[in-house]
Amino acid sequence: MREKLIRLIYEKAFKYSEEPVFRLVSGGLSKYYFNCKTVTLSPEGMYLIGNIIFDMIANLDIKGIGGLTLGADPISNAVAYTSYLKGKPIEAFVVRKKAKQHGTMQWIEGNIKEGDSVVVVDDVITTGSSTIQAITKLKEASIFVKKVIVLIDRQEGGRENILKFLSQCGFPQDLDAIILRDEVMKLHETLKSVY
Repeated sequence: MREKLIRLIYEKAFKYSEEPVFRLVSGGLSKYYFNCKTVTLSPEGMYLIGNIIFDMIANLDIKGIGGLTLGADPISNAVAYTSYLKGKPIEAFVVRKKAKQHGTMQWIEGNIKEGDSVVVVDDVITTGSSTIQAITKLKEASIFVKKVIVLIDRQEGGRENILKFLSQCGFPQDLDAIILRDEVMKLHETLKSVY
């Protein structure tokens, strides 16, 4: 399944240029870009991601899975759906970028509460700031982060930043990346040499 997912990401989400033309959330320019929504919102992508991540967390005692909207949303939804099909339901949750401006004015949406344990997910990490933002809001809500899973690690310091922050929060320094940038670049070089 993982090999299929790498191929799907390469075909649908990966863009490459010899010159750094892609502006990142961090503000920098890059030669390559991952638009993961084309995969995480596709039926095949949801199926692969839901199953891969569920298998990674099936033995963890957690209540929910989620992260900062929008990158985490389709991932956590795919896992929640898969978890129900497999008889071990895990709640999906959403961490807002801004507090709700009316009603309960909350940062976190879903069926998780103070004292629950969760897994945080994200689609792509560069500096790790989106993931750290989600972890911050969960800590403020007294929700325990057991693990972080990212779809793609761009291998630009994000992993180290997140692990350091988890440690500062008193959470386990447990982060898994399903796919590394180097793996996608290796596939890119291989296919480039074929054509």
